[in-house]
Amino acid sequence: MLDSYQKNYDAIVIGCGHAGVEASLALARLGHKTLAVTLSLDAIAFMACNPAIGGTAKGHLVREIDALGGQMGISADNNLLQIRMLNMGKGAAVQSLRGQADKTMYHHYMKNVMETQENLDILQGEVSDILTQNDKVIGIKTTLGQEFFCDAIVVCTGVYLNANIIIGDNVTHTGPNGFSRATKLTDSLISLGIPTRRFKTGTPARVDKNSINFDVMQVQKGDDDIYPFSFMTEGFVPNKDVCYLTYTTQKTKDIITSNIDRSPLYNGSIHSIGPRYCPSIEDKVMRFADKERHQIFIEPESSLTNEMYVQGMSSSLPFDVQLEMYRSVIGLEKVKILRFAYAIEYDCIDSLALTPYLMVKNIEGLFLAGQLNGSSGYEEAAAQGLVAGINASLYIQNKQPFILKRDSSYIGVLIDDLVTKGTNEPYRMMTARAEHRLILRQENADRRLTPSGREIGLVDDTRWNKFCEKENKSSLIKKTLEKIISPKDFKDFFEKLGEPIPHNGLSYRDMLKRSAITYDLLMDNFDELSNLDRRCFEEVAVEIKYEGYLSKQKNIIADVDKLESKSLPQYLDYSLIKGLRIEARQKLDKIRPSNLGQASRISGVSPADITVLLVYLSKNKNN
Repeated sequence: MLDSYQKNYDAIVIGCGHAGVEASLALARLGHKTLAVTLSLDAIAFMACNPAIGGTAKGHLVREIDALGGQMGISADNNLLQIRMLNMGKGAAVQSLRGQADKTMYHHYMKNVMETQENLDILQGEVSDILTQNDKVIGIKTTLGQEFFCDAIVVCTGVYLNANIIIGDNVTHTGPNGFSRATKLTDSLISLGIPTRRFKTGTPARVDKNSINFDVMQVQKGDDDIYPFSFMTEGFVPNKDVCYLTYTTQKTKDIITSNIDRSPLYNGSIHSIGPRYCPSIEDKVMRFADKERHQIFIEPESSLTNEMYVQGMSSSLPFDVQLEMYRSVIGLEKVKILRFAYAIEYDCIDSLALTPYLMVKNIEGLFLAGQLNGSSGYEEAAAQGLVAGINASLYIQNKQPFILKRDSSYIGVLIDDLVTKGTNEPYRMMTARAEHRLILRQENADRRLTPSGREIGLVDDTRWNKFCEKENKSSLIKKTLEKIISPKDFKDFFEKLGEPIPHNGLSYRDMLKRSAITYDLLMDNFDELSNLDRRCFEEVAVEIKYEGYLSKQKNIIADVDKLESKSLPQYLDYSLIKGLRIEARQKLDKIRPSNLGQASRISGVSPADITVLLVYLSKNKNN
């Protein structure tokens, strides 16, 4: 730890949620004297909503954070109650890891990681002002009047800016879980020319485990042989608890519809924009009126409490309606509510104000990350925090920024969507957002990103040596799979599977291309393959089975790269370029894309506009 009374730091991180933790650790681990300021030490990496890590597309983000040398995957693996692989019946591209974390232990684990990190100081306090000089950050000021000075700032305030908790007609001016909110910083951001907006999210009630009838619910067990989030975790993570599946009833629907006028979402009390892909139960009932029931999952919060999370039933209805509503769910007829569901409104910024490396366009050294940027979810926040921390480090060192492309990672898709397209609602990562998702699979995150993490300096020798060892194993497997096998040596195997037997020999690689043949079957039926590394074999097998599709995607990426390689000068006056439509000029001037590829993804910029820009760049390439 550094001297807690020093005033000068290399970098300051505001907020210690999931984005702030990753940003702080990245900066400190890269050798920068860093101060992390949080409203409450008890809220470090706190899971205000479901204590789950991963999920559809989110599991990809966690693996990518880990591959770059981030912390979330390691912390999750050390504090999981259950782990499952979602979408196992679908293709490799959309399979996603999800873990139910121990909420209490995860917080304490992350807090300890922060407290013991060299080069990092932590301070409980509220930041009131970001100090600048000549459009460049120089430090911060707290509500106590303390001033700290630095070269770079990463703001990761989550949902705490002017937050309000809403339950029926009761509005409490606090952050999540009763934590204090931040009331001063929004004005400072506005004064710096950063546009703000108001978003909303919500969370379900927490109920007493002892008041639930689990006998009428379906048990949802974890998977015992699933590789965990972090590349550094050895073996499998044990499942310590189970979740349960139940359903709403017609009575649930009747209670909600008869009290919909008391819902802040429908009576005009809430004006902010909520998440489309994680709606409240009243939203689901009203929008899908023909649906007879909705799935509800009952999930543990921690091994240290009887609180259970009722996934799928977030709400802002009054407490009396909530109690009646929850007790209409199968198995919750006698449930006791420990914490009522609520909606939370908060300030965030227009993400179009950011560069692709998450620095504010008009303020040097000021980086923003997490839900402040209009995203939702722990994983999206952590991913942005890590990238913002890395780029704050590179800025301090006067080096070129680190920008992840859409074809390199889900993190690249996430950030590009935010800074190029913007968002009018809390942004949630989904596999459908990634046009190259077959290439961006979970199992190859380390291969895609660990070399970058090594170059940046976040991948230490231990991780790098383990990665290189895995790559060597994969190379050996690929070489072994090229061996040609005589028909007499695989005749019985093929007959057992009902596969047609060719007259000539086949390589193991060619066998894998057959849909009925898996890497497991090959390992179990051919002695020379039985001792190969199973995890590496699985990854190699996926690439072999999908190589035709992967080849097509790589060709598409190569075409896109041609646009990405054509830079657009930041000083370009789009109003003077003849042929551009008015809307395109306005959008290009606002977003200031760094290249033609980014410009092509801006809503309102047509292919014809890109052609105009191509002609313009060609004519002015020597200017």
